Amino acid sequence: MINNIKRISDYIDRLNIEQQPLEHENMHSSRRFKMLSKTVRLVRTLKEPTLPEDGFPKRLAASIAAHGSKASEVCSKQEEKQRGSAEGETLKTSQVCCKQKDYGREGVTGQISKKSAVQMRRKIAGTAIAAILMLVFALSLAIPPIARTNIVLAMERAIEDVQSYHGILEIVMTNKNGEEFIQAKREVYTDKKGRYWVKELDGINEGFVTVNNGEKKWQVRPDEEKVYLFEAFPDAYRFTFELDNEVNYVKNAAKVTACGEETVAGRDAVIFEVSPHGGQTYKIWVDKETKLPLQKETSMQNALQYKVTYTEIELNSRIPAEVLSYRIPEGYSVVVTNPEQMVNDAEEAQMLAGFAPIAPLINHEEYELDGISVATSGKIIKFHYTSRAGQNKVIFLQGRATDSFKAASTAVLGKVGENAAEIMSPLAESYGVLSSGLYAGITDISSIHWQDAEYDYAVVGNASLKELAEFISAITGESVEFPEESRDQEFEPQVKVAVNMEIENNEQKSVDGGHTPWRLDPVFTSQVFVSLKIFPDGMEGDYPVAYEALEVKYNNGARAIIEVTVESPVRRVYLEKLIRQDSTGIWTVVGYDEN
Repeated sequence: MINNIKRISDYIDRLNIEQQPLEHENMHSSRRFKMLSKTVRLVRTLKEPTLPEDGFPKRLAASIAAHGSKASEVCSKQEEKQRGSAEGETLKTSQVCCKQKDYGREGVTGQISKKSAVQMRRKIAGTAIAAILMLVFALSLAIPPIARTNIVLAMERAIEDVQSYHGILEIVMTNKNGEEFIQAKREVYTDKKGRYWVKELDGINEGFVTVNNGEKKWQVRPDEEKVYLFEAFPDAYRFTFELDNEVNYVKNAAKVTACGEETVAGRDAVIFEVSPHGGQTYKIWVDKETKLPLQKETSMQNALQYKVTYTEIELNSRIPAEVLSYRIPEGYSVVVTNPEQMVNDAEEAQMLAGFAPIAPLINHEEYELDGISVATSGKIIKFHYTSRAGQNKVIFLQGRATDSFKAASTAVLGKVGENAAEIMSPLAESYGVLSSGLYAGITDISSIHWQDAEYDYAVVGNASLKELAEFISAITGESVEFPEESRDQEFEPQVKVAVNMEIENNEQKSVDGGHTPWRLDPVFTSQVFVSLKIFPDGMEGDYPVAYEALEVKYNNGARAIIEVTVESPVRRVYLEKLIRQDSTGIWTVVGYDEN
């Protein structure tokens, strides 16, 4: 598919510069490619012929006239030469000469040609329209917009070759009056293993140094003379404008449009407008040479706009070993933000936690055991795993259940064996064993959480949900059941609610800007809907139906059914994510069942 996209793009580019495409006579092209290229050529016939320069038509007419005159002379000589020939041969020569004499002239033949030309034009027009429709249909099925495809592919290929980089980042804030303020300036080192070193050169945190070497994360704060220790994984915050993330944002955008060129930090760049699904459009400057982002400018939100720029960048520059070495400056004290004790084996973990954990997975094809720790406050045992490639990390958490299992309202509902499971990607809320770490709110962290008898279990990591499910099966022997993508037979509300998509799009933008976050919660959205059914003229004070009185019966991440467990005019509420089917998409009520 990608190969065909590139080839058809090159094919169109060659036609646009009036050159025959290299693929035109390729006998080994696929049947689909031949169909697409033929359609492109048909559409191309609608284009006005390209003339070399002004005055060309006059020179062409003069050339034709001269050619016609010479042709007449040649015909006359041929007629004289053929005068003793047979009658049939003379007639044949005469017909040839007549055709040559009529070349470029008007007469009865010209009048007939005009009529034929009109008919021909009608046929060509009909064919062309059909060709356009066929091309649009074919491309809509097979190929994303060519301009967008080219830049996305170029950026993806470019970032694959970058193992590390070093740069200077500058963040500038602009207010509604057009006044600019430098918010921060920082030096960064980062690599594909997730390690990084960031030093604040300017701004409110000037002098701070934040490091994650894969084993420890710490922040040096000179103004306090303290070193703060954090969990190395998951990492709640790294730094703004990471190249890998920006490439993914462009890849997943609804629309990417080139809108100009500009020089950024001495490098030639193409400006693109990027429109996320249901989100605010922003601009990104892509280096012509490296095909990687140099600068990003957000849209104006809450009367503020931000521009982030790599004023300097050096690709594949290794992180100096000395900056990744954990050292406490003389006179500084250490603050541990989330105390955990590392142990040597499961037996030591049992002694600290007070229960026997499920045996750790030792021999796994993709992951290896990297450490065992116990969160001392909650007596929770954690088995830490790292992928053999070194890019992904997974933690298996286990502890005693302190309450009955209830999935988060924003979670997708599934099963581990016969037990209900809470599935979140990314992890938005932390309950039970998940509360033992700073996992919630990190965009690349997913989780599967469940209870079995008196124990609480969870697997979290920056791997895919499919990988986490395979991990659970390998450890527990239980299979993980995900909800079906659609259950239309169960999603049939008695009363359908009309939806104004313009209003919903604006609501999504409002949520993206930090307003009305309750629209991200299907239970809260249902609570507001049911309460307005009870008091259609508005409410004062508490909602007439409590949040706890609504229960999630079904949620597959795109559709949800919420049941009202107390007396009300509504028995069930049906919701869908109509704008964006991910964790940032708002829920919209599309129907309900009456009580």
